[in-house]
Amino acid sequence: MSDSPEKKRELTMEQRLLLAFVLMFGVMLLTPYFLPKPPEPTPEQKKAAAAKQQQPTSAATNAIRAAQPATSSSAAPVALPEGLTVAQKEDRITIRTDLYEVRFNNRGAVVESWILRQFKQGDGKPLDLVNPLALAHAELHPFTITYKDQHPNVDLRQVLYVAKMQPDGLGVNFEYSQNGVVSKKTFQFTKTNYLTEVTSVVSVNNTAISHLLSWRGGFGDSTVLKAHANQHTTHIAPADNSPTVNDNSKGKNGAMLEGGLWTFAGVEDNYFAALFLPQNGTFMEMQTWSDKLPIAADSKDEELFVGGAVGQGGAQNQFSLYVGPKDLKILSKVNPKLETVVDWGWFFFLAKPLFAFLQWLDGNYIHGWGWSIILTTILINILMIPFKMSSMKNMKKMAAMQPDIAKVNAKYSGVKMTDPKNNDKNAEVMEVYKKYDVNPAGGCVPMFLPIPFLFAFYKVLSLAIDLRGAQWMWVTDLSQPETLAIRILPLLMIGTQFWLQWMTPNTSPDPNQAKMMMLMPLMFGIFFYGASSGLVLYWLTTNILGIAQQMYSNRGVTSPPASAKTIEVKKKGGK
Repeated sequence: MSDSPEKKRELTMEQRLLLAFVLMFGVMLLTPYFLPKPPEPTPEQKKAAAAKQQQPTSAATNAIRAAQPATSSSAAPVALPEGLTVAQKEDRITIRTDLYEVRFNNRGAVVESWILRQFKQGDGKPLDLVNPLALAHAELHPFTITYKDQHPNVDLRQVLYVAKMQPDGLGVNFEYSQNGVVSKKTFQFTKTNYLTEVTSVVSVNNTAISHLLSWRGGFGDSTVLKAHANQHTTHIAPADNSPTVNDNSKGKNGAMLEGGLWTFAGVEDNYFAALFLPQNGTFMEMQTWSDKLPIAADSKDEELFVGGAVGQGGAQNQFSLYVGPKDLKILSKVNPKLETVVDWGWFFFLAKPLFAFLQWLDGNYIHGWGWSIILTTILINILMIPFKMSSMKNMKKMAAMQPDIAKVNAKYSGVKMTDPKNNDKNAEVMEVYKKYDVNPAGGCVPMFLPIPFLFAFYKVLSLAIDLRGAQWMWVTDLSQPETLAIRILPLLMIGTQFWLQWMTPNTSPDPNQAKMMMLMPLMFGIFFYGASSGLVLYWLTTNILGIAQQMYSNRGVTSPPASAKTIEVKKKGGK
């Protein structure tokens, strides 16, 4: 085990967006301070965490397993057919349903291809959830047998199983038996849904061997940007509201083993999942692996891809297996708990109804996700008009009072923040705000109202299977960045952001702040250039609507009814 520091992980798009707004808010407030970074763990803490990950199972897990009834799958040994059952040659078996096309190899009784017939990859080919770059390694084939401790003296990844198709053409049995080592796997598909029944047994001299079935190397969905960073192993207990997820760093020092009474466990990415569902009340355990693989067939760059191996801790594994899209309607029909694999993020209370509204709008009226995003953005901005108009009025007042603020600053120039005179300065500044009837935060808060919707749109575009591959004008996939050499939407967004910034009244007497604020559109462009096209479309539409509102405001419709000086004189005259 290595104690070297972990490789610095890249920020997710959600973290990048949050950072952009934190920086913008800091610039607007002229703060010279930076938020301190969280302290790095000490070498001792890193070593302790790594050692914890290497523990095969926790005391709590052992207690759960000990409490299992005698009828659970951990009760063994299991007697299997003796004798010689070995195929004479390597063979491939393909099973087709309305939803799947799955190709097996009898060498190891593993899966080489798991195609979802109703979905396409970025290149237009049918979507294969098996990562083809993982097939170069025998241990990375899906449904390879993995052991925790005891294992037979034959490599079951290399032996030739005898394959027998079911009469209905929707199932296949694999059997191997030689020198006392017996292994059996069965796969039974259904024609019209995403559920498959899977069983496996391994024994040596009639003594069962505890084992797991693996899906390693991540998924083969090339549509997902930086796929290795968006794949996880996941599991959930019946009482939990959200699943536990492990990213591609958890198994970098060896398989990490967890166990419990779970509703499901498996592997997921943004849009698809391969989830094992046990019988009710049955103990489950899962290993999380991190396998280094090329990020593309023609690339020398390698990254860690997450993988999982799932078992029931005993003589036999018997699961229902869901391999398919993270579609809420489909998931809820299989098991309502499966809906929790769709993580709506911090602003779930906005993201879920936003997705439902977009789905309703697209399905009933617009019939185009791009135009649905634009119309939804317009409706959101209409609802925020009262707040924005109030903000614009406040900003115009703030611009008008800048000469008075400049006089106060000149009067106390050179006064340090620790000087008692600084309190007098702050008091005079507040008097100026009162004189102009300005709320210091009134211009900032409404500006940040679109941000929760931005994060909600980000989550919807990152997780909604309906938006995967959705086209709009020249954009081939709204859930991904544009494929053009020069991305048009981000450039339009930068241009409109500059225009809006230029039109907005300057609310600071410091010209340096105004110059820095003009750099904000460029910073936004950097963060948004690699964002999904649908997210950029939302912000671009927001900018265009903001320009229209600012033009309306700058024509004097929202200007203060009277100058602060006149108000002040009237007050004095009334005394």
